[in-house]
Amino acid sequence: MDIQEIKETPIWELFEKGRNFQRRLSVYTDTDRNYRMYNGNQWEGAKLGDVEPVQKNFIKPIVKYKCSVIHDNLYAINYSSQNYENQQFQREASRYCDMLNGYARRLWEKDEMDFKGRRITKDAAINDEGIIYVNFDLDKMTPVHEIVKKNDIYYGNENDDDIQSQPYILIRKRLPVVNAVELALSLGMNEEKTPFIVGDNDTFEESGEAAKVEVDDMVTVVYKMYKKDGTVHFSVATRWVEIAKDEDTGLSLYPVAHFVWEEKEGSARGEGEVRYLIPNQIEVNRIELRRVITVMSQAFPQKIADTSKIINPGALNTVGGIIKTNGQPVDDVNKIIGTIKPAQMSPDVAKLQEDLINFSRELAGAGDTATGQVNPESASGKAILAVQQASQAPMTEQKESYKKFVEDIARIDLDYLIAYSADGINMEETVTDSASGQEYVRMVNVPQSVLKQLKATVRVDVTPKGVYDRFAMEQTMENFLMNGLFNPQRLPELEAYVNALPDDSVAPKQLLLDVIDNIKKTQQQIAQINAKAQLMKQRALQFIDSDPENQAERMAEAQLRLMA
Repeated sequence: MDIQEIKETPIWELFEKGRNFQRRLSVYTDTDRNYRMYNGNQWEGAKLGDVEPVQKNFIKPIVKYKCSVIHDNLYAINYSSQNYENQQFQREASRYCDMLNGYARRLWEKDEMDFKGRRITKDAAINDEGIIYVNFDLDKMTPVHEIVKKNDIYYGNENDDDIQSQPYILIRKRLPVVNAVELALSLGMNEEKTPFIVGDNDTFEESGEAAKVEVDDMVTVVYKMYKKDGTVHFSVATRWVEIAKDEDTGLSLYPVAHFVWEEKEGSARGEGEVRYLIPNQIEVNRIELRRVITVMSQAFPQKIADTSKIINPGALNTVGGIIKTNGQPVDDVNKIIGTIKPAQMSPDVAKLQEDLINFSRELAGAGDTATGQVNPESASGKAILAVQQASQAPMTEQKESYKKFVEDIARIDLDYLIAYSADGINMEETVTDSASGQEYVRMVNVPQSVLKQLKATVRVDVTPKGVYDRFAMEQTMENFLMNGLFNPQRLPELEAYVNALPDDSVAPKQLLLDVIDNIKKTQQQIAQINAKAQLMKQRALQFIDSDPENQAERMAEAQLRLMA
């Protein structure tokens, strides 16, 4: 069958519908412009002649500062069981949740989620929305988190920002044809259909100018997800062939989480930071260019000469050169050579430019006060921190949104573990040896039934980690030490205080909980050692008090045990 004789796949028709909608809203051109302005290519398409395209890029510092505010915190995933019906299971639920929390920490580090999280927040600040698609590695039995650009995802309802209520979701990927064929065969497609996986030049929707130029022969592959009877169905297609037919994944959640920088009424995509800074940035650059041109043409003294009375006019531009007159008297040189004084530029020009920059930064919440430009020698860490936190109050919405984004990822990861752990999932458990008191790690196979029975919910603990946050945290820990709160006798007092702290407290709540846990374990080990010592003492006294015949029997038994 020839490719002209086959029809476009149903998934491709949905993709075309979403793509046309995005084009009407100028999403693709806006994306390129937003990233251009952020990266500093702010004179795209301008004809400036011999003048260099000077600029003062204040967009990038604003975005970097705001993203750093979000990531000045540590985010720790905590699972907890909500199965209150089974009281007997509750005793084991805490143990399994501890294993899940350890699994989540290791997965977060292994998959470099801190780095990916910074990429997501930057994408959202620049271009409205940052997206993670969660895949699953069946060989390693672990979720895999992939960054998806805003241009590459299409929602069934573009007016609702709730991912899980979407009628369907499409994800577009550009793959080399060779890789697309390998993917199709791995998903069970008939080899006879591979000739219909053909390359194309469909790069208009790619995010960024550089992505529109490709080296290999590439093809657009579209993934479709939708919910039916409470579970997510999945299929894959190119324009002309279905790579993977509709399949029930068993997931209850779409494996997609997105971070919207700021909510926008009636839009699933939200609103970013850059778009409405662009007009001010353009005007700042124009003023800077005008200032440069003015300085070049008028800010320096210019010579004016009657060259008809000068034999060698080239000497006018030579430092220390001799200017020869054409028989003219040189007693009044001003009649032959003169200068034009430099013009004075109005200070209002520079003031307007600085006002545009400063007001743009202040209104964006990224002025000098917000960024903490305070002399640390003249103020304490807590005082500087108080100023920063007060000025960062407008960023509360973004912080809460990112926290929810992390919680969504944790729920999706758990959903995958439940769906794909028919043979159980291996997790690490830290246990204490009863004899030696030493801790060691062992692997435990957690059954699928247990993961379902947990009915686990997710909470994300937030701990500040900025420079002055760390200084304040160290001061807090030092004060606790000096006041004796780490003394085992005062452990209940310390534990009550820490439990009363809010999750986002400057005091390191999670670190203090770890300290309390370590003190408890140390006390248990000491108690076990004391108990053993007491038992040995009792046995020694019994041996001393016994008659010689009994002592001889015990000595013989001890020697036999040693020999054995």
